[in-house]
Amino acid sequence: MAETPQKKLGLWTSTSLVVGSMIGAGVFLVPSAMANYGSISLLGWVFSAIGAFFMARVFSRLSEMVPKSTGGPYAYTHQGFGDFAGFLVAWGYYISIITAVAAIVISFVSAMSTFFPLLSTNPVAAILTGLNTIWFLAWINTRGITSSGRMQLITTILKLLPLLVISIGGLFFIRFKNFHPFNSSGGSVYDAINASATIALFSFVGIECATIPADSVENPGKTISRATMLGLLICTLVYLLGSISIMGIIPQEQLKHSVTPYADAAVIMFGSNARYWASAGVAIAAFGAINGWTLIQGKLPYAIAKDQLFPAVFGIQNKKGAPYVGIIISSFFVSLFMMMNYTKGLVEQFKFLILLSTLNTLVPYLFCAAAYVIVRLKLKQSKGLFVAMVVGTLAFAYSIWAIAGSGQNTVYWGFLLLMAGIPFYVWVAYKKKKVIEP
Repeated sequence: MAETPQKKLGLWTSTSLVVGSMIGAGVFLVPSAMANYGSISLLGWVFSAIGAFFMARVFSRLSEMVPKSTGGPYAYTHQGFGDFAGFLVAWGYYISIITAVAAIVISFVSAMSTFFPLLSTNPVAAILTGLNTIWFLAWINTRGITSSGRMQLITTILKLLPLLVISIGGLFFIRFKNFHPFNSSGGSVYDAINASATIALFSFVGIECATIPADSVENPGKTISRATMLGLLICTLVYLLGSISIMGIIPQEQLKHSVTPYADAAVIMFGSNARYWASAGVAIAAFGAINGWTLIQGKLPYAIAKDQLFPAVFGIQNKKGAPYVGIIISSFFVSLFMMMNYTKGLVEQFKFLILLSTLNTLVPYLFCAAAYVIVRLKLKQSKGLFVAMVVGTLAFAYSIWAIAGSGQNTVYWGFLLLMAGIPFYVWVAYKKKKVIEP
């Protein structure tokens, strides 16, 4: 049973889905990872933001051209290249989502250990906390798009507050000597910028999230387009200002070894008790990201099932219009992967799954950049075609660079994961043909 138009996501809720999915717990560690390169890493942020802009523009324009295409990257790839490419993108992307959510749950439990130390020493307590988080948010998302959207908006506002306080307030605590040396990597300027930009690019993953629940967005063509660009702008400002502030507040040598850079900056700014507020910010950021991706992990397989390229069970909705079966199945696998991290002997397998899924968060960008021009041609939209080709080419080049930057092992194992989906595709394609041609 479909929801009424009044219950669909508006601009700010859609924007919160983009921002909330992009800003997870991992972004709080990026300043430390970049400290090895010096303040030149700020140029890495700029470079990645420019590439993300072209990618965001592609998603923005695709959402306007085919506004009712639920499934985002899958739908656009399917529209441009057909069943096989669409399925492979969806297959890899879906697995990457449920694996990434498991990792974010672990980050949430880790952040909560600041307030409940038992979580860092007792695996059973950690697992129970993680399971409660997964299934509580699964329940929220089965209550309909408005419930999950409201939760996303609230958590996004709460996570942005501490980030903005440190990002903007920290500018008044900067010591310019902390920005020296400019390039401490020991390599060339180009290599330092390239390496830091590679770290930064993963903070922009999630930019496509507003496009996935298109059928639940009010006036999707206009709303998704605006939400995608607005979400990118907000995240870029937070990332860049936050990095400037933290690098200016904390000396490079100290920052390199910090495992809580935002918390350390908060202590310098406001005193020792501020560490708890910063940890709360990490926890809320992770919690909000889990909620956003839980919505996505229900909507994505729902869209694929509608095209008969996934088991039909994923297309079942409840009376509130939520693909509850897909949410439950996905949450089961998230729970399984999360528990692997706390099980002796399975930790390495969990880390391997994270590596395996990394590439498949980037491959959809590559296909969507190419599909952008193809879909325009299919729709016979010749006006502005040259500009579209330039934007699509730059977005494609950014995607290629991002994939290359993810590392040889990531590319190798990610490719094998995609290939593992081919037997499944052959099976669903055969079942689809039987339905269409009995």
